[in-house]
Amino acid sequence: MNGWLILLIIFVYFSLLILISWITGKKSDSDTFFRGNRSSPWYLVAFGMIGTSISGVTFISVPGWVNDQQFAYFAMVIGYLFGYGVIAFLLMPLYYRLNLTSIYTYLESRLGIVSYKTGAAFFLLSRTVGASFRMFLVAIVFQLILKNIGFEVHFAIPVIISFLLVYSYTFRGGIKTIVWTDSFQTIFLIGSAALTVWWIAGEMGWGLGEMISAVGESEYSKIFFTDDFNDKKHFIRQMINGAFIAIVMTGLDQDMMQKNLTCRNLKEAQWNMSTFCLILVFVNLIFLFLGALLFMYGNSEGFLSEEVVKNQVQLFAKDPVCLTGDCPMIKIRSDEVFPLFALNFFNSTLITILFILGITAAAYASVDSALASLTTSFCIDFLSFGTAGDESKKKKIRTLVHAGFSALMVIVVLIFQAINNQAVIETIFTVAGFTYGPLLGLFAFGLLTRRPVRDRYSAFICIAAPLISYWLSKSIPDWGFNIGWEILLVNGAITFLGLWMSGMGVKTKDNEQGTMNREQ
Repeated sequence: MNGWLILLIIFVYFSLLILISWITGKKSDSDTFFRGNRSSPWYLVAFGMIGTSISGVTFISVPGWVNDQQFAYFAMVIGYLFGYGVIAFLLMPLYYRLNLTSIYTYLESRLGIVSYKTGAAFFLLSRTVGASFRMFLVAIVFQLILKNIGFEVHFAIPVIISFLLVYSYTFRGGIKTIVWTDSFQTIFLIGSAALTVWWIAGEMGWGLGEMISAVGESEYSKIFFTDDFNDKKHFIRQMINGAFIAIVMTGLDQDMMQKNLTCRNLKEAQWNMSTFCLILVFVNLIFLFLGALLFMYGNSEGFLSEEVVKNQVQLFAKDPVCLTGDCPMIKIRSDEVFPLFALNFFNSTLITILFILGITAAAYASVDSALASLTTSFCIDFLSFGTAGDESKKKKIRTLVHAGFSALMVIVVLIFQAINNQAVIETIFTVAGFTYGPLLGLFAFGLLTRRPVRDRYSAFICIAAPLISYWLSKSIPDWGFNIGWEILLVNGAITFLGLWMSGMGVKTKDNEQGTMNREQ
């Protein structure tokens, strides 16, 4: 495919994003940037959240995962539904009742100032690392695209350009702009995957019904792994993990909840969440079907033979996916399966264009909202932005913070590029288990108990919990259990227990910051 055509497509794409930013960012102020003036249509938020949730990680990693994991990931998707129910009917009523801009403000009123700052700090860490992982994945693809059209560039170049582009259309309108740009990008993300599925099915000579039957009868479609509970793919384990991952990575995450809090009222926000989770199930199925079709098509066309793989890829030592039987040497990373097919194997300009648009949309829909939420949290939770004050001064500070987080994520991406040795989607969930665990413990303790805490110990507890969890994650396999993403629950439980113990002997009236009962 002509390299200049690819660059033209990307140029037009980002020109449209910047145009949306210019329209939505007119006369913007802090309330616009942080809360979208509480005027976002719920259906627009629901659709745009699909792009943020899917991200480039699902777009690339999930199809490549199917070769080894089959459809086990779908059990986690089912678990998401239970988690989103908790968010819609427990957490969101609390956030709307307290009229929050940053959801971590709740921790101050319930547990104290140290707990509040600690929770916000763990979000900043979690989202910075998570968004950087996502951009890392996309930078790999962009570097591959540039290489294919004759441009050999250092990995840092696509990373820096990517964050400059994100900054260019988010620094002015913030979350109000992102609600619209995410919806725009979600169209390309879903359309790209769906049309690729349709194209492969057509190449295989299948209609819709035949395709569904063929995938359903294939070895890739297995969902229910129930024989060995020690297997990380076990259905119940995956479903429970999915529920808690949804709660912490959506309900306790400023990035995802900030969009929900731009809805006009609680009822619309709940409609948004309910619609979003149903669409999300369907979209994840598309990506799983895409993964199965990639391998079925590759095998039928001989793309996965040892000779072809040798000619198309290097021999990767990190996180290999064996594409040729036992072949101990001919392997590629799962994150590179879909890009390899789209850019090298598919003889279709349309599919190449769709892939480029899809991965671009998936990546930026996730990273742009992360950048806005990081700026929001830092300004509200650490710089104490309020409704009062000099708006021009706040705008200057907000712009500097926005630029600072962009630079920070560039650094994190480059560090991750040097040390990564597993599939990015697995890395994200693994890291989330350690960084979101304290948030799970803090919110669970605040919502499920009325017990006071010694707030000054909260930071120590939240730092100790991931360290203990990490030690347990290394020790538990020696005890005969193969622990996976359950480390999130372990981490949250340790945090909860630490907070409980800190309140021993403390009367409610003596709590350092006072406690707020569950009805407030």
